[in-house]
Amino acid sequence: RELVELKVIWNKNKYDVKFCLDSTGAELKQKIHSLTGLPPAMQKVMFKGLLPEEKTLREIKVTNGAKIMVVGSTINDVLAVNTPKEAAQQEVKAEENKKEPLCRQKQHRKVLDKGKPDDVMPSVKGVQERLPTVPLSGMYNKSGGKVRLTFKLEQDQLWIGTKERTEKLPMGSIKNVVSEPIEGHEDYHMMAFQLGPTEASYYWVYWVPTQYVDAIKDTVLGKWQYF
Repeated sequence: RELVELKVIWNKNKYDVKFCLDSTGAELKQKIHSLTGLPPAMQKVMFKGLLPEEKTLREIKVTNGAKIMVVGSTINDVLAVNTPKEAAQQEVKAEENKKEPLCRQKQHRKVLDKGKPDDVMPSVKGVQERLPTVPLSGMYNKSGGKVRLTFKLEQDQLWIGTKERTEKLPMGSIKNVVSEPIEGHEDYHMMAFQLGPTEASYYWVYWVPTQYVDAIKDTVLGKWQYF
């Protein structure tokens, strides 16, 4: 077995190695693993280009004193690099989730800046009430027009009425209900009924008295609260 002396260089570390000329590149990678802790799959071994794993050192004409360059990171190094990156991504997500409140967004400000409707229903803060037997009225929709909500429980429908027309929606067609207190008027909410697959399908209603918010959500989404 003819041995050859090599200088293996990895990460500013130098290793003097005696290795058999008739061993393959793959076997040299195993030797490098034992020296550096670097798994063979994560090694890029260079000698006049990328070292072929299947050929012997003799075949690729490695001579005494040859320099073998190794590039690669141990699993611990990779984890150390990735962890802060993942933490940073999570921070970005958290920031996105802390988006400005809905009521500060331009499309909603247009309506909210009109102030409360004259005939807004009284609100009771800190109390949850079941839906009244009369329609909820005195609210605005996205275009600033008056809107009223009538809950037809016996027909399983929500009627959204404006001056122009009344939309009769099956409760089951409403995919979600979102709401948020109006800044500075936390006893009223802005609320949206999701009528299609995207946010563009939200039907917005403003100045919903806070005491009815939970009952509206439960009624529309299937947990009826009337007794």
